[in-house]
Amino acid sequence: LDLGSNQTLSTMKNLITSSLLLFTLLSSVVGFTSCSKNDVGPLTLSEQEKATLQFMREEEKLAHDVYQYFHEKYGLNIFGNIASSEQTHMDAVLAIMVKYGVADLASNQKGVFNNTALQKLYNDLIAKGETSLANALIVGATIEDLDIKDLNDGIAATANIDIDNLYEKLKCGSKNH
Repeated sequence: LDLGSNQTLSTMKNLITSSLLLFTLLSSVVGFTSCSKNDVGPLTLSEQEKATLQFMREEEKLAHDVYQYFHEKYGLNIFGNIASSEQTHMDAVLAIMVKYGVADLASNQKGVFNNTALQKLYNDLIAKGETSLANALIVGATIEDLDIKDLNDGIAATANIDIDNLYEKLKCGSKNH
């Protein structure tokens, strides 16, 4: 290696500059993310947080199943689009549940709920929406209003950043529906 050649010195300077730039970039990313809102603290949840996640999973399933039912009955794309979005919401809640080891109590069967209050609500909403398309649209709005209320309650009851972020995103989705 001839350290006296200009080409070799130029290559070494470029290598050192690139290495320093990479080190600086990585250091700043690590330093920045360590203070971000993504720090969740201990991976344990209160019993209330666990129960609320389980409820929200089934409530998102209720929304999915109702919208899917009305999509099949009335053929309106809006019902199918929102049903797809509700599936995404269900999956997002499940991901947090898996991360924290919370049991998933939601049934895989359409229109079947382990939570008896949600089962009654599903039955009542389907019965109301079956009478007319206008009532089905009112049912959709009712679902979103209930969901937003429950998400606000969940946000107020947690200090966990993962859960807070999840509920805020779900709330945004409900507002858009």
